[in-house]
Amino acid sequence: ACISLGSKTRAIGNAAKSQIITNVKNAVHGFKKLHGRAFEDPYIQAERAKLPYELQKMPNGSVGVKVRYLDEERLFAVEQITGMLLAKLKETSESALKKPVADCVISVPSFFTDAERRSVMAAAQIAGLNCLKLMNETTAVALAYGIYKQDLPALEEKPRNVVFVDMGHSAYQVSICAFNKGKLKVLATTFDPFVGGRNFDEALVDYFSEEFRTKYKLNVKENPRALLRLYQECEKLKKLMSANASDLPLNIECFMNDLDVSSKMNRAQFEQLCAALLARVEPPLRAAMDQAKLQREDIYSIEIVGGATRIPAVKEQISNFFCKEISTTLNADEAVARGCALQCAILSPAFKVREFSITDVVPYSITLRWKSSYEEGTGECEVFSKNHAAPFSKVITFHKKEPFDLEAYYTHPQEVPYPDSRIGRFTIQNVGPQHDGDNSKVKVKVRVNIHGLFSVANASIIEKQSLEGDHNDTPMDTESSSKSQGRDEELDKMQVDQEEGVQKSQAEQQNQADEETENAGTETKAASGEKQDQPPQPKAKTKVKSIDLPIQASLYRQLGQDLINSYIENEGKMMMQDKLEKERNDAKNAVEEYVYEFRDKLCGVFEKFITEEDSNKLTLMLEDTENWLYEDGEDQPKQVYMDKLQELKKFGQPIQERCMEHEERPKVLNELGKKIQLLMKAVEAYKNKDEKYDHLDPAEMEKVEKYINEAMNWLNSKMNAQNKLSLTQDPVVKVAEILAKSKELDSFCNPILSKPKPKIEPPSDGQSKANGEHNGPVNGQSATETKPEPAKDNPQQTKPPGEMEVD
Repeated sequence: ACISLGSKTRAIGNAAKSQIITNVKNAVHGFKKLHGRAFEDPYIQAERAKLPYELQKMPNGSVGVKVRYLDEERLFAVEQITGMLLAKLKETSESALKKPVADCVISVPSFFTDAERRSVMAAAQIAGLNCLKLMNETTAVALAYGIYKQDLPALEEKPRNVVFVDMGHSAYQVSICAFNKGKLKVLATTFDPFVGGRNFDEALVDYFSEEFRTKYKLNVKENPRALLRLYQECEKLKKLMSANASDLPLNIECFMNDLDVSSKMNRAQFEQLCAALLARVEPPLRAAMDQAKLQREDIYSIEIVGGATRIPAVKEQISNFFCKEISTTLNADEAVARGCALQCAILSPAFKVREFSITDVVPYSITLRWKSSYEEGTGECEVFSKNHAAPFSKVITFHKKEPFDLEAYYTHPQEVPYPDSRIGRFTIQNVGPQHDGDNSKVKVKVRVNIHGLFSVANASIIEKQSLEGDHNDTPMDTESSSKSQGRDEELDKMQVDQEEGVQKSQAEQQNQADEETENAGTETKAASGEKQDQPPQPKAKTKVKSIDLPIQASLYRQLGQDLINSYIENEGKMMMQDKLEKERNDAKNAVEEYVYEFRDKLCGVFEKFITEEDSNKLTLMLEDTENWLYEDGEDQPKQVYMDKLQELKKFGQPIQERCMEHEERPKVLNELGKKIQLLMKAVEAYKNKDEKYDHLDPAEMEKVEKYINEAMNWLNSKMNAQNKLSLTQDPVVKVAEILAKSKELDSFCNPILSKPKPKIEPPSDGQSKANGEHNGPVNGQSATETKPEPAKDNPQQTKPPGEMEVD
């Protein structure tokens, strides 16, 4: 994940990684964790100090990256940067599949909050992708692990519990999943978002910076380029130490002020340096086991992925905690992407994939808060607890007379690695009292969707329409008397609904939290809601009508659609710029390639096809072009290069053609000669009364003979003329002409020579089978001529009885 911006074009991915050191200020990497955060966010401020490129505040308060692109200062939003990367992946997929790609599944760390997730969704939109699902990384790994397993326990059996540990470049995640045949359920996820491979690199960098300060009097931290080189070398060293326990050297040439530096380190020292980091491996493992309420013996296996899990000390910590060997069967680098691809195939109508259902979890508990009509002022309720199944919907009932706001936030801010616990504010509009001035019943459906995003999905008001006037007063009285209990009652109503939500949640879990079942759930819920109110009043006399209400959502740190549209337009312009630059470069490279290749061949294969004088002239021309390419021609428009190439080809083409003609000519001449000989043999055979040709028309055969003779004369004259020429002269006859002549000969002679014999004896066919020997002369042919015929015929007639039967 790396983007390098240049004066003419952008490099993305591997091409950009190689420019990190040469294009320090404009090569952007490690930007995943900048999503959805405010510029003032303490995490952003801490990162800012470490990053070689500059972060700046965007007009909307979020983080932007300041770089030089196309020779001017540009400020890109993080969404645009990730958008570039995703657009590149889209292009890669399209060129591999040779068809357009739009739908995708994108993975995010399981600890991402709503704001961060929405920011990634916006990036997908900028790249022109339709994100079918934002998938938690550990869940993607679990899918990649489970879908191929043939031996999972059946649905009614005890599930198989597997722990997935993922320590990547910048974060550490643990999840525990329960597998049955065709399904996986996430039981718990825990994480430490601030420990990963880069922290181990950092420990090494700090150690060596300190050493070089004392040993060489160098202040590495002040020189961004030197610091980056040290980071790269330390990363290599860390990988080597994972494989070797002995002392390993670290050497960097011309490190700073033209000094070469060197040092060494071994695995034991490294583990000592990183003791504090290694101590952070265990707590998330312990927390995950506690949340899943499992013991060590309940765990079937521990699967590890992510680059940093290759560090022996990290493996050892995990293995020691579980008192069990760890399994490394998954591809540490690709497991997440593979899981996403499989999820994509499951969601796509075009692929047939084994049925596999996935129940994920809500990483943080979510609470709704609202203004209450009673003196205390606010009511609140936890709608989703931590590790609650997802995707999931619940219905909550409110009793209100006017429009009201619901504010969603994370219940325990200290658990969330994000400074702001707000999710969003949802205004339920058009709420009014009942006809009799009483509170209206408002049903609100809240959900955590397939992307792990919380929303108020819809709201409806339940209107009572009375059928008989006389019964109407009694229920109302009981209502109002029960209302006098005040605010407690309102919360009671809330609690009741909440419990029903829980009951429904169990029913829904059986339905594997499928979103399709949610509507059914809502209805049963509404029905049970009625039942609960039954004892106080005879409800039979009122009719209930549900009206949908508009909801206005204002989500925290949400990008406006106008802004996203302007980003999409910008991405389009940049792609166009890249394309034009690539074409220009290709045109330039084509000239350079032609110069080198031709000069090479002038002293080789082309040497005998050009006079010395012309050769000198052309060599000079090629040299001039080469010099021009490195001087004035360094940076010209595409057309200039194309013209230059045409100019060179004008001189080079004839030589190339002479060489090619010389190589190909003998072969085609030989073929034409052979063809003429074969045709002459056929004419000869006809003259000798060969029965193969005796049915042909003499006049036509005469034409054939004449045609062959002409071709032969043409061939001889051309060969004689050609043999008189030197190799440096253009040939008298081209390969194409010889091939055309050969084709003409075929199309004129073959139809005549291969004309089928007329079928002479259909009537005597049956007889000849019976009395083949006694065939007399037929159709005026002499007896001597027909004698061989039946003998030839007989085997044919006896051989295919199958054909006879068909007849």
